[in-house]
Amino acid sequence: QVQLVESGGGLVQAGGSLRLSCAASGRTLSTYAMGWFRQAPGKEREFVAGISWSGGNTYYADSVKGRFTLSRDNAKNTVYLQMNSLKPEDTAVYSCAADGPKPAWYTGSYYYTDYEFWGQGTQVTVSS
Repeated sequence: QVQLVESGGGLVQAGGSLRLSCAASGRTLSTYAMGWFRQAPGKEREFVAGISWSGGNTYYADSVKGRFTLSRDNAKNTVYLQMNSLKPEDTAVYSCAADGPKPAWYTGSYYYTDYEFWGQGTQVTVSS
């Protein structure tokens, strides 16, 4: 089992930045692809960003490309989502998820159904 705990959410003005962290326990994340998803009230959960277990492959939703950066530190069993130039439409509960263990060639997935382990989520609110 993998336990994931997100942190770093909060209230920020439009144009501001936040860094979300997702810390894992229970197992090493070194062979897990990781993803971030978000869900706003009344909306479907949507993919935000994903990263392969090596960190060599990252991919983003078009809505956040160029503003968000996903990285990981396998030694610390933690992934980070740096969010810059935040917009009110980024307001949502952000959750990290783990997909694995996977082989080295696996680059990750956009689909939440592929992720086995989830954190409880952290609220991000962007005011205009």
